[in-house]
Amino acid sequence: MNTDQPLSDRTLVVTRATDQAGTLSAALAERGARVVELPVIAIADPADDGAALAAAATDVDSYDWVVVTSPNGARRVADRLDGTIPPGTRFAAIGPRTAVPLLAAGLTVDLIPGRAVAEGLLEEFPPQPEQGGRILLARAEVARDVLPDGLRAAGWDVDVVVAYRSVEPDTDPDVLAVARGADAVVFTAESTVRRYTDLAGGPTPACAICIGPISAAAARELGYTVVAAEPHSVEGLVDAACAWAAR
Repeated sequence: MNTDQPLSDRTLVVTRATDQAGTLSAALAERGARVVELPVIAIADPADDGAALAAAATDVDSYDWVVVTSPNGARRVADRLDGTIPPGTRFAAIGPRTAVPLLAAGLTVDLIPGRAVAEGLLEEFPPQPEQGGRILLARAEVARDVLPDGLRAAGWDVDVVVAYRSVEPDTDPDVLAVARGADAVVFTAESTVRRYTDLAGGPTPACAICIGPISAAAARELGYTVVAAEPHSVEGLVDAACAWAAR
């Protein structure tokens, strides 16, 4: 095997939204993979066109923390703040890549957990102040309730605001046919696992390389053989793919 290109002669399907696939696809291609881009979701504004997030942004000083759980949510929060840096509000991001849009906007990210999942953020989140505290949680329209439920159980007052939603784009049947014959499919979210599997008519190809435990659990449930990334990042995905190819 070419150690510089451990994925040579392997075909991998990338299922991320078109505007988010580039970094992952390029990293896999640099290691020799033939990449098939088949976006199975697209990112859209929420049903209210962002009105709720805009209102929360104008009142951001009333929150002790703003919590974001994806780069999409972080980007929309940063856009709504539009250069405003609230002096008394702290920011938490579920992982390093989620923090990037906030940092790029000049915001300080005070908490990035060691495990880039909701459970990891809950484990490291500070206790609420004695006088009580408020959290703004900006997330996707459809998401697990582990994080808001856990924060509320810890005594926090949590406002959940929809920052964006995932929609289903049209899929090119010719690209889907090529994807079915690939060596593995790469997933970065539970929603992409379920949408791709519906399109493909089952776990085809049989191997799924998953960014984290939630997408991995969904893939196992649907019958894939799972390779899990560690850490839960694009870099972790690429390393996991290379280790899988070496085996």
